[in-house]
Amino acid sequence: MTEPSQNSPCVVFLSGDLMFASRVRGAAEAAGYAFQLTGALPEQSDIAYVIVDLSTRSGVVDGLMHSCAAVCPDATVIAYGPHVQLSRLDAAKQAGIPTVMTRGQFDRSLPRLFTPKSV
Repeated sequence: MTEPSQNSPCVVFLSGDLMFASRVRGAAEAAGYAFQLTGALPEQSDIAYVIVDLSTRSGVVDGLMHSCAAVCPDATVIAYGPHVQLSRLDAAKQAGIPTVMTRGQFDRSLPRLFTPKSV
């Protein structure tokens, strides 16, 4: 396990789900990334991943890819949501988010989601 430093690239988790955030934080930090739980995309350039929880932050989808292109163009952008909320999943796809998955798919992929950061 690589400990993240203050200079580590960051995983930004756009969510209001504090319980699930601890799982995402653990996976991110295990791969050597810093972690930030927030409600909107911060204006920093060291973002490696942007993850959107569509069940709590679906409102940020519109314009997110434009914002990412300006702030963190190399970041991997992922959105996930409940499988029963098809309209939110579809809206994320239509907004150009490259990876959209159900919460179950995201949860299962979490242990291997983040590429370990090179030291």
